[in-house]
Amino acid sequence: MSRREKIEAMLVDEPGDTFLRYSLAMELEKEGANDASLAKFNELTRDEPPYVPAFFMAAQQLAKLDRVNEARSYLRDGIEAARQQGNAHAAGEMSEFLSSLGSAGE
Repeated sequence: MSRREKIEAMLVDEPGDTFLRYSLAMELEKEGANDASLAKFNELTRDEPPYVPAFFMAAQQLAKLDRVNEARSYLRDGIEAARQQGNAHAAGEMSEFLSSLGSAGE
């Protein structure tokens, strides 16, 4: 049984588990299933409260796929979510990554 399959099996019992859902998104990315991975990250960003690491991971994945404008959007939303949650460290990391993208893709 693959790591992804194990995570999926655990999610059957705990479908709302944020860390398991995040882990599944990460595994899907490792397998090259970018659309599925990004969809899972997107779900996490829409949770209440949003899961801040999902914004950053989605943005990094999008940047690797040369979807830089979409990455910027995730970063801006993620910075705002991090600030609302008092997570200055995550907001800072995403701000740095946003700056590093410069004018790429524009």
